Amino acid sequence: MDTNTFQPRTDFTALQEGVEAVREEIGKVIVGQSEMVDLLITALLAQGHVLIEGVPGVAKTLTAKLLAQSIDADFSRIQFTPDLMPADVLGTSVFNPQTREFEYKKGPVFSNLVLIDEINRAPAKTQSALFEVMEERQITNDGHTYQLDRPFMVIATQNPIEQEGTYRLPEAQLDRFLFKVQVKYPELEEEIAILEAMNQLPSQESIVTVVNKVLSAAQLIQFQQLVKQVRMDEKLLHYIAAIVHATRQHSSLYLGASPRASIAVMNCAKAQAAMNNRDFVIPEDVVAMVTHVLRHRIILTPEREMEGITTDDVIAQIVKTIEVPR
Repeated sequence: MDTNTFQPRTDFTALQEGVEAVREEIGKVIVGQSEMVDLLITALLAQGHVLIEGVPGVAKTLTAKLLAQSIDADFSRIQFTPDLMPADVLGTSVFNPQTREFEYKKGPVFSNLVLIDEINRAPAKTQSALFEVMEERQITNDGHTYQLDRPFMVIATQNPIEQEGTYRLPEAQLDRFLFKVQVKYPELEEEIAILEAMNQLPSQESIVTVVNKVLSAAQLIQFQQLVKQVRMDEKLLHYIAAIVHATRQHSSLYLGASPRASIAVMNCAKAQAAMNNRDFVIPEDVVAMVTHVLRHRIILTPEREMEGITTDDVIAQIVKTIEVPR
């Protein structure tokens, strides 16, 4: 299919320019890691949350901060620790002696972009506090429901190496993350470029200040609505369903992906199409997104895990076996 000559019925030029502007601003500081940056922007357009996993020092937290800096919206950062309580995240009711009533003091999660550093360091009680806010964009406290402002996105980081003092994230919580992004070490040339860039900065504190705000919250919400207008052929819907369904029957998997995963792949593929100024999804959009959407939603059997097989390997096998629609 020749997509270059196709004139889209919905104009995504402004969205594409906005995405490129965000890329450029983050690129002022971050060298390489283009996949992580693109996946963060994709999740932002698809109204999803992202879990970033990587060893310390690969710019997980910095990239998230720079993304927030490039958007004119509220930003908050929460450092998860073993003694963190749900009220420290969501807020709590405080008695006001003047009115003689309890008033709800909102926690740091009431923001547009929320960065949760080392999410796996908080106990299950605090982890479960995020369930409602991540899925329904609301918080219930003392029988009252409080809606969060749009846009809303959680970016969480975790270290896969150091396990002392950490808690495994529940599968139900992992399922609420649109992506799990695995960040690798930079290539040698990229690391040299990082050193050159850092050598030219006057101070460490000036890193974030070089990034300008290029998108407003209102523009972002408009772009999110545009993504929903991207068309998807019924054959591609069947293709997504076939891939996800295959995870539930694969001999190497103990747990397959849920229908939430199918919806996530669809929404991400639409965002990818919009970012490329297309108002229709192509199979390549689906294939590009499926690994990042599924890798944290499926569980290997103990035998396959002992053999050193990864969830990415199994997803690649499944994609190869499903016929690509034409």
